Amino acid sequence: MKRRKTLALAAAGTGLVLAMTACGANSSNNQSSGGGGSNNGGPKVGVILPETATSARWAGFDQPMLQDALTKAGLNPIIENAQGDNQRFSQQADSMLSQGVKVLIIAAPSGDVGATVEQKAKQQGVPVINYDRLNLGGSADYYVSFDNVQVGRLQGQALADALKNKPGAQVIEIEGSPTDNNATLFYNGQQEILGPLYNSGALKKVASQRIDKWDNAVGGATFEQFLSANGGKVDGVLAANDGMAGAVITVLQKNGLAGSVPVTGQDASAAGLKSILQGQQYSTVFKPIKQEADATAQLAAALVKGDTATADSIAKQSSDDPTGHRTVKSVLLTPQSITKDNVKVPVEQGYVKASEICGGDTAAICQQLGIS
Repeated sequence: MKRRKTLALAAAGTGLVLAMTACGANSSNNQSSGGGGSNNGGPKVGVILPETATSARWAGFDQPMLQDALTKAGLNPIIENAQGDNQRFSQQADSMLSQGVKVLIIAAPSGDVGATVEQKAKQQGVPVINYDRLNLGGSADYYVSFDNVQVGRLQGQALADALKNKPGAQVIEIEGSPTDNNATLFYNGQQEILGPLYNSGALKKVASQRIDKWDNAVGGATFEQFLSANGGKVDGVLAANDGMAGAVITVLQKNGLAGSVPVTGQDASAAGLKSILQGQQYSTVFKPIKQEADATAQLAAALVKGDTATADSIAKQSSDDPTGHRTVKSVLLTPQSITKDNVKVPVEQGYVKASEICGGDTAAICQQLGIS
């Protein structure tokens, strides 16, 4: 896949960073499946999120933050969640279009169904914003996400740092869904760092597998199979998010290896951060979800008015869609690597409570790191 034409990181990356906790409540409207807007009299905009099974972020952060940002922008958001079901996603989009939404904001369960929905919206003159995930071969007008290649670089660098004193260390990679373009971008970034190390023999790639639908259970089972086939030996695991990192760590615990094998992650979940404090997960990646929601709301507010000049001034970057042979105007935000050295950041920023990650076996390390 071609790299994005513009790699400059959004200035907003210096702002707030968020930990994706296990909280699933929407502080405004809990509309995970039912729909309905904020009833503020503003123009209707539709939002469809992909699922809640594999990551706590969608219900715990994206949904309430989009609700808040869109409402503050004077819009009337209808927010639903497809729960990983392509047919449900398509039906939700049809319903929103029939309700007369002026903008459709989508994070599709798969790129194919996302592209199909975009075509329907285009036929009705409704602009589409790809939220978090770019649908290859689609026709979305704008894309708001993170520099996802950089996310992968951070993951790869973390693992390389953890294994730098272990020449020839054996690595197993448990990657994201093959239908999620972000997973491809994460992988591309990882391989920029790890590829040369594999080629030189500094590290050895034992096995690598992309996991359909980011299914944590499947990711754990796949890792267990790879570990068994390799004689129960592994020195490091590239896990693409915290959910699959947790599944990997469960397998490592069964085999008496947890804590001695560095494992990467992503999403800065409360469980992932606590696992870092316990010494079982080496790293995760913070992504500033509030910034993503705010930028999306700004774009939507401009597009509702037909003000593409303002929208273009917000989406100053671009992303490649090699399938559609086009570039998409984008907002690409800055991710941040988190290890034990800076695990206190989400607490300091107010997005994770110390009580969620400290206590019991982590009380002493929290005190040592000044987390309170």
